[in-house]
Amino acid sequence: MTRRSDRKKQREERKLAELDWIEVGDSERITAMAYDEEQEMIFVRFPNGIEWCYEDCPPHVWEEFSAAGQSKGQYIHDTLNHKSHHRHE
Repeated sequence: MTRRSDRKKQREERKLAELDWIEVGDSERITAMAYDEEQEMIFVRFPNGIEWCYEDCPPHVWEEFSAAGQSKGQYIHDTLNHKSHHRHE
């Protein structure tokens, strides 16, 4: 890894620790979600505990994803998986 990617990963880890996770009780696909408005990133925690982050998500994307009645799994499939994303470790 380069120094730049190391620094980016460290910033991301700090931000993740500071995120306000929202528990999701009405989804079979995810258990929690969070949003970093400054970096426009959506974070998703799956039932197996693995977390993914989706980049380039302006506030309207977060609002659509987090809306009541929105199928989280379907939105991930239809929208978020087409954005830059990676597993957060």
